[in-house]
Amino acid sequence: MAERPEDLNLPNAVITRIIKEAVSSSGGRGADERARGKQVLERQLCLPSVSSQLPDGVNISKEARSAISRAASVFVLYATSCANNFAMKGKRKTLNASDVLSAMEEMEFQRFVTPLKEALEAYRREQKGKKEASEQKKKDKDKKTDSEEQDKSRDEDNDEDEERLEEEEQNEEEEVDN
Repeated sequence: MAERPEDLNLPNAVITRIIKEAVSSSGGRGADERARGKQVLERQLCLPSVSSQLPDGVNISKEARSAISRAASVFVLYATSCANNFAMKGKRKTLNASDVLSAMEEMEFQRFVTPLKEALEAYRREQKGKKEASEQKKKDKDKKTDSEEQDKSRDEDNDEDEERLEEEEQNEEEEVDN
């Protein structure tokens, strides 16, 4: 467990990045790219559109970032506690996705459940694709190894055949000499 309550806060770098995306004050990016970045962030975090809530050029104080970090940490801890209750009811020690979704409903965040389910399905599809690619790569490697082993075995068989032929020739020569 954490030694100090501050140890449970989300990293400041993460909070700062989320805030910068929310206020779209990151210079050097075009308006279209900022809009796409916001949409991705909104989908990932299941946030409502923040473009009308935080105008460009808004500065967030260090204290505000710290407060946001604490609030996010409290939310995560509360959601985890609620999800743990569902796991305990199921006599399990491991939290799973259904526990988290049930916790969100219990915490009255029903509007997040559908986007979270969609994100979970996308994650599972991505993981399945990665697993299949890894398995295919392993199969290809095994085929290559098998092919190399067969080539080596053929070479060894050919060497043995050549040795037998030489022995037979020597035996025939010895028989002719006798």
